[in-house]
Amino acid sequence: MNRLVKTLIYGGEMSLCVMDTTDLVNDAIRIHKLSPLSAAALGRVLTAATFMSSGLKNDGDKLSVNIVGDGVGGPVTVSGNSALDMRGTIDNPRAELPLRADGKLDVGGCIGKNGRLTVVKSMGLKEPYSGSCRLVSGEVAEDFAAYYLYSEQQPSAIALGVKIGKDYTCAGAGGVVIQALPDASEQSIAKAEEVMKKFSSISTLIKEKSIEEIIEENFGECKLEEFTPRYRCLCSRDYIGGILKSMGKKELDDIVAEQGKITVNCEFCERNYEFTQSDVDLLFEE
Repeated sequence: MNRLVKTLIYGGEMSLCVMDTTDLVNDAIRIHKLSPLSAAALGRVLTAATFMSSGLKNDGDKLSVNIVGDGVGGPVTVSGNSALDMRGTIDNPRAELPLRADGKLDVGGCIGKNGRLTVVKSMGLKEPYSGSCRLVSGEVAEDFAAYYLYSEQQPSAIALGVKIGKDYTCAGAGGVVIQALPDASEQSIAKAEEVMKKFSSISTLIKEKSIEEIIEENFGECKLEEFTPRYRCLCSRDYIGGILKSMGKKELDDIVAEQGKITVNCEFCERNYEFTQSDVDLLFEE
């Protein structure tokens, strides 16, 4: 089960979030038929975006994360909402690269080191909030830390990881995020920097231990607040029909005349929606 747990640490001077997103990544692998490298890259972005979505306050708030780098995986897009309904896609689901010298998957090579991370939040305001920063390493955690610092002025320490087993399924995935609250002391910041060194292999920790064990062993006893993310696409036939209707009947009629029908594929869940001429006519009768 996917889990996201939040608490305060160091006398309430810093916030902590620990996530287990193993099932979330396995759903993405199953839907998109991901290679291990693509699964690791998309899985890290899904995990980071899940944390980001947990900060949305109101029902109906939503966000999208788009990373465009120069790596072999191509652009990565993840969307989520305040209910933690998450979904994502990577342009090249079968990306492959040699392992790094340390034997780990080369996520930085998959994402790329040159490019941008862009976040758009829709929170019921007149205009969506949009923030962006340059990629730092393509390893995702460092890139999101840079985004929080430069776009939201929020110092953050982030560890993300995805462990892919020999059967190409995800054996463990998750992350740890520590953020300084206003007036956090230098002592607390130094403690956070030191403890984050223990999470360099967070996916292995998630595989072997519970979130409660990870928190208690590193931060002591804490009052926990828990949420349940899930991979859930929000597409529907009515939604797709509305998009098609906005194109105008003549254009839709021309497509049907040329191709026999209109087929729309949802990039997040790979579901196909087909519209025949009678379906098109019905759209404009409503």
